[in-house]
Amino acid sequence: MEFHIQDQVIRISPRESVELLAVLSQRLRTQEGFALATLNLDHLVKLYSDPAFVVAYTRHDLVVADGNPVVYLSRLARRPVGLVPGADMVVPMMQLAAETGTRVALVGGTEATLHAAAERLCACVPGLQVVARIAPPMGFDPMGPQGEAVIAQLRASGAGLCLLALGAPKQEMLAARAHAALPQMGFASVGAGLDFIAGTQLRAPLWVRRIAFEWLWRMLSNPRRMMPRYARCAAILPDLMAGAWRLRG
Repeated sequence: MEFHIQDQVIRISPRESVELLAVLSQRLRTQEGFALATLNLDHLVKLYSDPAFVVAYTRHDLVVADGNPVVYLSRLARRPVGLVPGADMVVPMMQLAAETGTRVALVGGTEATLHAAAERLCACVPGLQVVARIAPPMGFDPMGPQGEAVIAQLRASGAGLCLLALGAPKQEMLAARAHAALPQMGFASVGAGLDFIAGTQLRAPLWVRRIAFEWLWRMLSNPRRMMPRYARCAAILPDLMAGAWRLRG
């Protein structure tokens, strides 16, 4: 499945979680870096209005479908992909890191959130080494001196895998920049994944996620923030559906 945005192509690959984990295992074992983005409808809204975000996304060599609407669009295009939520990949990625002896860095949120997330991940993944916890300041600019400072900290940490929980587009823009500067390191943007691990945000119950109503759970949990977001997402769906239909060939 692919999306054509501002003369650029964003292609979903790997297509399934099993395939993704196989690729990540190989990359970590060979110390071949990567930048992993988790595409959802909110990202597509931002991509259509932010050329810098598009450039950052095209510099990711791994992109998975993080939202059910993206999965449904892929089916409409007859190029189906599976749902691979970034939050669901956090623990499996940490297990791969432990298995391969890869040290981990966490970037995003607050010091308290990162500390809690690191403690819980180390408790459930034996052998995991979290060697850096970096909480950028408010107003963090991934493309300015602050971004360069984070990259310097990552370089000094000796980490081989970095989880970014800064929200879009900051996490993807930092991942693209850091991947170019540190090509041996893997960067995975996981959104609220660390908040869920730390317990600072409550994720929808599993049964809600299984019936594809996590979006409703999130909207009811924070309507002031989420309702405008979902309205913007709904507004671009007709164009996305038309584009998916054209891909049927």
